[in-house]
Amino acid sequence: MQHADWIAQYLERVSNACEEGRETVDYLRARRTKIGIKPARKSVGAFWTLAGNINLNSVHHSFESTLTNPRAWTVLIHETRHLKQGWLTALSVYGELDAWQYEFSAYKKLIHAKLAPALEQLLELPLNWDRTNLMQARNLMQAYGGKGYRIDLLPLYPLHKEIKHWITRTWPASL
Repeated sequence: MQHADWIAQYLERVSNACEEGRETVDYLRARRTKIGIKPARKSVGAFWTLAGNINLNSVHHSFESTLTNPRAWTVLIHETRHLKQGWLTALSVYGELDAWQYEFSAYKKLIHAKLAPALEQLLELPLNWDRTNLMQARNLMQAYGGKGYRIDLLPLYPLHKEIKHWITRTWPASL
């Protein structure tokens, strides 16, 4: 399958899957985001780049599998959420919590079933600036993703807010 044929079919599947998928594809098309499939660590489903591109991990996804697998659709929703957040927020536990909740709420709607216990608990967490909440989110993500998922390397807040927190010991009021 040619890349252009695949991308057209893949984006159509994502767009038709759910409202989050339609919003994702509209955003990606408006920005002319490049999407591909490249190898990455096993614990990674997909990844965004600082250049604003998105790649699905070839360890888990192929041109063919992405057309029928709802997980392949929702990882694109997840990574697009990071592009919308900007890199400072995306590279934080807060940004990951937001993207995981957006992704897995869409996935749950698509499969009409309960998720793994760690994911169900993650969906119940509030998206806020409470550090205890963000530490719980980090623990749940690592419980689900395994030790290879290095969420423990990210600050709880976006870096500029994390630095401010450590200097002032105050919580951010908003993003």
